[in-house]
Amino acid sequence: MTEQQKPSEPTEATNQATNDANTDTVELSSEQTIIAKLEDELAKAQSQLAEQHELMLRIKADAENARRRASQDVEKAHKFALEKFAGDLLPVADNLERALNFINREDEAFKGIIEGVELTMKSFLDTVAKFGVVQIDPAGQPFNPEQHQAMSIQPSNDVPPNTVTFVMQKGYELNGRLLRPAMVGVSKAAE
Repeated sequence: MTEQQKPSEPTEATNQATNDANTDTVELSSEQTIIAKLEDELAKAQSQLAEQHELMLRIKADAENARRRASQDVEKAHKFALEKFAGDLLPVADNLERALNFINREDEAFKGIIEGVELTMKSFLDTVAKFGVVQIDPAGQPFNPEQHQAMSIQPSNDVPPNTVTFVMQKGYELNGRLLRPAMVGVSKAAE
């Protein structure tokens, strides 16, 4: 062979082409690595964003619940602030009722006293009603264990079983909450 190169020996151009191909492969490999890293970082950032968004929604819900509970507590405090005071006034109503029950209504001498005590009783009940105190007088109604306290049970043919036959002491509610149950006598079926 002449001065020409042997076919098995690479030429300088072939070597350059091979080097360029290897460089392109390295560059492609490097770019793919960077893209993979960026995609991984993006996925992590999106996951973190989702977690932060969920946390923000929970915090917002907790704050709303706390605000609602505080509002309900304030409302209850306003509604039932008078509970102890109203409970302490109940004996006054009881005493006025007892006075009316024990006065001889047939005697003309007591007519003015009866009228005065009745007006005082009415005025008292009207005044406490303005603040949510309501009297429970269950005479003749079915027995309700949530509002009545049975003091005696008597057989009766006149009324159905579990009916309040008499009231020993009236009960009271404050804005729908029981202050004191009515003490009652309850009927049962006659034997």
